[in-house]
Amino acid sequence: MKKRISILVLALLLTLTMLVSGCSSVENNDAEENNTPQENTAVEENNEPKEDSPQEENATSEGEYIITAEAAIKAINEEGTVLVDAQGAEDYGKAHIDGAVNIARADITVSDDVPNVLAPEEKIIDTFSKSGISNDTMIVIYDNNNNMDSGRLWWTLMVYGHENMKVVSGGLEALKGAGLETSTEAPEVAEGEYTIDSKNEDLIATLDEVMAQVNDPKEDVVFLDTRSPEEYTAGTIPGSIHLNYIDNNNADGTYKSMDEIKSQYEEKGITPDKTIIMYCKTSIRGAQSLLALYEAGYENLKLYDGAWVEYSADTSLPVETPSEDDVKANEQDLS
Repeated sequence: MKKRISILVLALLLTLTMLVSGCSSVENNDAEENNTPQENTAVEENNEPKEDSPQEENATSEGEYIITAEAAIKAINEEGTVLVDAQGAEDYGKAHIDGAVNIARADITVSDDVPNVLAPEEKIIDTFSKSGISNDTMIVIYDNNNNMDSGRLWWTLMVYGHENMKVVSGGLEALKGAGLETSTEAPEVAEGEYTIDSKNEDLIATLDEVMAQVNDPKEDVVFLDTRSPEEYTAGTIPGSIHLNYIDNNNADGTYKSMDEIKSQYEEKGITPDKTIIMYCKTSIRGAQSLLALYEAGYENLKLYDGAWVEYSADTSLPVETPSEDDVKANEQDLS
C-alpha cells in the first residue's frame, strides 16, 4: 500500500514538472517572437528616402538654377566658386556672408534715358573681372530683397552667356539660418579675366515688340505685370495679366516649389506654350518672376527692360486701368 502511494506521488510530481517546463517553453517562444525584426523593420521603413514623400520633395526641391541655402554652402566650398552678394553697397557694408563679393544693382545697370536698364558689355566685363570672376567661374548669388536682385543678376548673366551659376532661394536670411557667418569686411580677390562673346537678345523685349503686341495682339503672347496691385490698377500696358512677383515666394522669402509656381500662373492663363513678356516699374521684380517661370519649365520668356517707366513716359501710348476688384493687395518691396 505504501509502495502504491509512493508511486502515485512520484507520478504526480513528474506531471507537475512537465507542466511547469511546458509553460516555461511557451513564454520563451513568445519572447523569441517579440524579438523578431519587426521593430527594426519599422525603423528601416521610417528611414526610407524622404523624397518618396511629395510634401518633403516640394520642401527641398531645387531647379537648374535655384538652390537651397544648404546646397549653396556645399557649392561655395568647391574650388572655382565665387559667392556674390547682390545687395546694395550700403547694405553689403553693414552685413554680408563672410567671403562674398558685392555686385550691386548699380554695377550691372545703367540709368541714362531709362533707369536700371541692362548695362553694356564693357561695364559687365569690368564689374565681373574686378570681382574675381572669369568665364569658367561658378557664381552663387544671394540678396536681401525677396530674390529680386539675385534674379536680375541671373538674367543679366544669361543675356551675356554665363550659365554656370546658382541663385540661393531665400537669400541672406536663408544662408544665415543655415549657419553661415556674416562680415562687414570685403574680401581681397585676385582679378579675373572675363570676356563676352555674344548677347542673347531672345531674353529681351523692346518697346517696339511691346507696341507690336499692343496694336496687334497675338493669342500666344502674354504681357505679365509683376508690380503691386496698387501700381497695376493705376495703369498697365493693355492686355496685361497681373501676378505680383512676391507671390513667387513663401512667407520666409524662399521661392515656392516649381509645381506651385507653375500652377498659380496656369490659373491665370499663363501657360508654357506662350511667349511671356514681363515687366515691372524698372524690370527688377520682373527678372525675379522670369527666373521663377524659367525654373518652372517655361521657355519663351522675355523681360521688357524699359518697363513701365519707359512705356508710361510716352503719354500717346494706350494705358489700361483695371478695376481694383480684379487684384488683391499684398505688401512687398518696390523697385
